[in-house]
Amino acid sequence: MEMEIRALKIRKNAIIMAHNYQPLEIQALADVVGDSLELAVRAKEAKADLIVVCGVRFMAETAKILNPERKVVIPVPDAGCPLADFLTPEMIREAKERHPDAAVVVYVNSTAESKALADVTCTSANAVKVVASLKNDTILFGPDSNLAAYVQRELPEKTIIPLPPGGHCYVHTGFTLADVEAARRKGGMVVCHPECRPEIQEQADLVASTGGMVRGAAGGSEPWSVFTEREMVSRLRVLYPGRVFYEKPDAVCADMKKISLADLRRALEREEHEVVLSPEVMGRARRAIERMIAVGA
Repeated sequence: MEMEIRALKIRKNAIIMAHNYQPLEIQALADVVGDSLELAVRAKEAKADLIVVCGVRFMAETAKILNPERKVVIPVPDAGCPLADFLTPEMIREAKERHPDAAVVVYVNSTAESKALADVTCTSANAVKVVASLKNDTILFGPDSNLAAYVQRELPEKTIIPLPPGGHCYVHTGFTLADVEAARRKGGMVVCHPECRPEIQEQADLVASTGGMVRGAAGGSEPWSVFTEREMVSRLRVLYPGRVFYEKPDAVCADMKKISLADLRRALEREEHEVVLSPEVMGRARRAIERMIAVGA
């Protein structure tokens, strides 16, 4: 099947983009593997006729928003993100009425409709830099409250209002202080994603996005206990075969595992399932996302 997929990719003039949490067999066939910021940048630059996004729905939407002239498909249409579902456009409008002087920063893990109401989007890789670039003292930040807490700790001069207060990723909130203690017994560093709870972030040696983990792992030799989705550890082991990385076996995003090789082949062959968004939503969301990309990592 791998040969079929490679042949279809050439015949269709397609590019396959995969998130770090995708199964390794999907990553191995991708032209681009990365975190949300890396995928967004590459989607904007893509010249292929067909962009196949192996990830979750908001990632495919972001690719379409940034490259509206290209056909963008996601192999499994119901590969969603429970974190993104926490935030609704109505919540943003209501919060903006209560805080008219606040800037709205929406995490890229959100729907296109929510992005369209943002002043700027961010990823876990550049959330602090994005918020620091704003003149506003008050920031409405959603939908991940743990990432909001991380930004608040890094930028105490700002007032970060999480929107909604309890928004979270179930995979990352599954990490506990008991996991930290177990990792300490193994030795080496504890590396966590900023979607982990604040008490986990405080105990970690490094807080980083998945892209930051890839870059950070290049500069050391000690073991890492990696507090993020399990597949990230699989990717790190491929990139750095001489290093020891520990994962939490049940840290699994079910939606990230929905796409199979058969789904990918079918998406290339039939060019399904296409991402379609209204021009108005795309235009407004594009401004927010491009502003984020301009800030950089």
